[in-house]
Amino acid sequence: MSTSHEVQFAVPDDDGLTLEQLCSVCAVTPSWVSLRIEEGLIGMPEGEPTLWRFDLSTRLRVGRMHVLERDFRAVPELAALVADLQDEISALRERLRRAGLA
Repeated sequence: MSTSHEVQFAVPDDDGLTLEQLCSVCAVTPSWVSLRIEEGLIGMPEGEPTLWRFDLSTRLRVGRMHVLERDFRAVPELAALVADLQDEISALRERLRRAGLA
C-alpha cells in the first residue's frame, strides 16, 4: 500500500489564482506564502500583492511544500528542495514517455 502526498487541484487555470484563492486551495495563510516569496522559495509574482496571480506550477509547488512542512515538519528550504526534485522527476519521466522508454 502506498501513500501519496501529491497535491491535486481542480481549479481552472485561466488567469491564475489570487493570493486569497491560492491560500484557500492550498490551506495556507497569506503570510505563509509571502514569507516563502521573500525567502526566494516561491517565484516572485509581478506587481502588488493585491494583483498577484499564481499559475498551476506555483499552486502545485505551494501544495507540495505545505504538505512536506506540515506532515514531515520539514523546514521551508528542505520542502522547496524536495518540490524542485519532484518537478525534475516529473520532467524526466515525461521525457522518457515521449521517447517511448517509459
